[in-house]
Amino acid sequence: MQPRLQTEALSKRFGGTAALQDVSLCAHAGEVLGVVGENGAGKSTLMNLLAGVLTADAGRMLLDGASYAPASPADAARCGVAFVHQELNLFPNLNIAENLFLTTWTSRKRIFSVTRERLTDLGLALPPDTLVENLSPGERQLVEIAKAFHRQPRVVIFDEPTTSLSDPEAERLYSIVRRLTAGGAAVIYVSHALSTVLRVAHQILVLRDGHAVAGGAAKDFTEEGLITLMVGRPIAALYPKRAGGPCAELVFEARELSHPGVLENVSFTLRRGEILGVAGLMGSGRSELARILFGLDSCLRGQVLLEKCSIDRYTPRQRVRAGVAYLTESRRHDGLLMTASAADNLALVSPHTARPDKIAGILQLRSASLDRQPVDELSGGNQQKVALGKWLAASPKVMILDEPTRGIDVGARLEIYRVIHHLADSGTALLLISSEIEELIGICDRILVMRHGALAGEFQREAYSRERILACAL
Repeated sequence: MQPRLQTEALSKRFGGTAALQDVSLCAHAGEVLGVVGENGAGKSTLMNLLAGVLTADAGRMLLDGASYAPASPADAARCGVAFVHQELNLFPNLNIAENLFLTTWTSRKRIFSVTRERLTDLGLALPPDTLVENLSPGERQLVEIAKAFHRQPRVVIFDEPTTSLSDPEAERLYSIVRRLTAGGAAVIYVSHALSTVLRVAHQILVLRDGHAVAGGAAKDFTEEGLITLMVGRPIAALYPKRAGGPCAELVFEARELSHPGVLENVSFTLRRGEILGVAGLMGSGRSELARILFGLDSCLRGQVLLEKCSIDRYTPRQRVRAGVAYLTESRRHDGLLMTASAADNLALVSPHTARPDKIAGILQLRSASLDRQPVDELSGGNQQKVALGKWLAASPKVMILDEPTRGIDVGARLEIYRVIHHLADSGTALLLISSEIEELIGICDRILVMRHGALAGEFQREAYSRERILACAL
């Protein structure tokens, strides 16, 4: 059977670096091709070639047997190739409908009607005239996905589509992928979530260091086997065991935090050396809680205490000086200076005491030059290491982590977990927010569950159960 989309020996270099070398793939109509690999393996370069963002140095592409060489993303879209980016390609100052019909404007009545249908398909009960800047990251991700669907594409490329989605939203996405393939589209699914790739894909392609190192039917692979192929060595466990445990000493406390439409009587305690997880669906109030704890957003009622002293009147800068750190949900938008070097970013919080070279060593940061290479040129995993690393020199008493491993590969995840364990064992109290229940179960000492801005449950390690935690969140 002729592939819907095919590449033959694609290669791409950036200066002296070979990002992709002789990579061939076949994506068939009615099937999902899963593409996996570590950050820096060549996945993004390959997808950008398919979507017309980049032009190959060598090799060729075929779409339904005909030569395919898009000069731009708009050209690729006209050919029927849609790209759902991990880094969202939306205009925040426009509403949802305007973003969906940016290049195909018709009557206002029609675009609102079609937009409402697309949002309903994705389970989003949002008015089409909602400004994108007012949406949560998860809602923006679903709008990005909706953008691709109304053009009835022949090929849909998903780049980490579930990084901002909770389990129920992700389930809706999987049903949409099934609908797309049932309708004859070819789907290329790029993700670090290997269990998901094994679940949704018919075929899998594994990239490492710019080369295709394995490929075949998904049923012939296991998660452990994929990890070994991706990193070139076996990895015993994704969630390493922690040497120590939390102390009895109370470090951080929230008392009846309430704000209309955001939080409702949220109270918890956090002990020295404890890793406290926070689970919940998109819109449950997890990120809003983090912002209030760090002083970025106000709270109508309640108290935040650090070592038994109120810090309610502290600004974020004052909270940092007192020992509170905050790793934001989006490293690109408000976690890093993307055009600055890794060294400059690592010294942001503690410019007089930070030693970027030492921090880079602790994080196993991979950069061509700490002082000269912009963070924007690093892989997602290395960017996240820099976002986390800027806090290390400050030796925080409390660290709030919002989705610390979103969109990074298994190798980088292990290194992030290692640093989290090191911080906890050094006495830092950590509040870890994650959409991945398995991650919370794997590394947290205790898990809180939020629902509709309130705490819906608490689980001790001996009572961990993915099903019970998800049921509580729902």
